[in-house]
Amino acid sequence: MKKFIVFVALIAFSSALSAQQVRRGKAGTPGTWRVIGTTQARFTADHDGIVVTPPFDNFRRVQIKVTDAPLRLVKMQVTYGDGAPDILPVALDIPQGGTSRAIDLRGVGTRHIRRIDFWYDTRGVARGRANVTVLGMK
Repeated sequence: MKKFIVFVALIAFSSALSAQQVRRGKAGTPGTWRVIGTTQARFTADHDGIVVTPPFDNFRRVQIKVTDAPLRLVKMQVTYGDGAPDILPVALDIPQGGTSRAIDLRGVGTRHIRRIDFWYDTRGVARGRANVTVLGMK
């Protein structure tokens, strides 16, 4: 009987080791900046957007980092998981290689971000595009 119990325990242990585990992506620790997404702002248009990929975290703030050309950000729209848009009139001039101020979001801790759209001013821009990275803080 003792051998039978050891045998059953061994089978249960080995099947537990071989079971597939589903893991959620690492979201980062609260209080640190995490890359939400990147895009290129082509100055032949005045609007771009970033679709946020899982995990859809409840960010408190977002920040815009710009490389390769300056960017004049006019407004942002954050679309949450339930489809509710939040329009943020920001009016920021971000120099080449610069970062915007931290932009606080409404409804912290209750909504997941699905998409971020932004509108920018293209007047007086000498170069063709700016690389834009959106960072989020939990």
